[in-house]
Amino acid sequence: MDGTKPAMETTAEENQDESQESKGCFECCIKCLGGVPYASLVATILCFSGVALFCGCGHVALTGTLTMLENHFSTVTSDHATLTFVIQILQYIIYGIASFFFVYAIILLAEGFYTTSAVKKELQSEFKTTACGRCITAFFVFLTYILALAFLGIFGFSSIPVFLFFNMWTTCGAMRSPVANITSPDSICVDVRQYGIIPWNATPGKACGSTLGDICNTSEFYLSYHLYIVACAGAGATVIALIHYLMILSANWAYLKSACNTHAYQDIKTKDDQEIDAEARSKDGQNSSYS
Repeated sequence: MDGTKPAMETTAEENQDESQESKGCFECCIKCLGGVPYASLVATILCFSGVALFCGCGHVALTGTLTMLENHFSTVTSDHATLTFVIQILQYIIYGIASFFFVYAIILLAEGFYTTSAVKKELQSEFKTTACGRCITAFFVFLTYILALAFLGIFGFSSIPVFLFFNMWTTCGAMRSPVANITSPDSICVDVRQYGIIPWNATPGKACGSTLGDICNTSEFYLSYHLYIVACAGAGATVIALIHYLMILSANWAYLKSACNTHAYQDIKTKDDQEIDAEARSKDGQNSSYS
């Protein structure tokens, strides 16, 4: 019995130490999770997804569109030389958009982490937020607002090829539909020149009847059409992410300003209380000297 008692006490102490360690790990995890800016994290994931869809699908769709135009609507290279140059410029712009938003989303996520921890420590009176930090947040609010407007324009621009391909898609569908009862399908044409994509002297410039049906059955048309839809959806998701960022940054700026005003009020109140205490001690000292 005497030999088992110390062993039992040792086991109880080990269990107590393990429970304290697990409690400490749990509290540490809760503290770490409490410092995560979940709103910024959701906006970052949405921004990454939207930009990836827009840039990836848009790049491939532009390449497929150029291939389709070269094979069916503009067989002479000089007729679509300008279009080829414009598509190359757009693809380079897509590279720049992908790189910029990858870095910018990470910066905004880091700013969310900073602001979350800063507000908590400010409320706990651990340190003061600086005017530089608030100015940086205000700058991000302004820049995100400009980017949201710019990407809203990109979203509208990306819907144009969706509209053009949809017209061709519905035209081909009407030709194949037995309900339409079309007697002369060769009279149904799609003239790409009227959209300003290629010049009026491009050869052939348009596709009619069975040729148009063959174009709609090509992999370039089918893939480009659906990729443009996905790219447009990605642009819309990016706009939503930027609006989300804008709300987060505005709220963070307001929290920082409110916390700064609260801290300044507490400092003034503490200073006034110290002056009142000093005057009270001074009066008590004078009264004691007279007595």
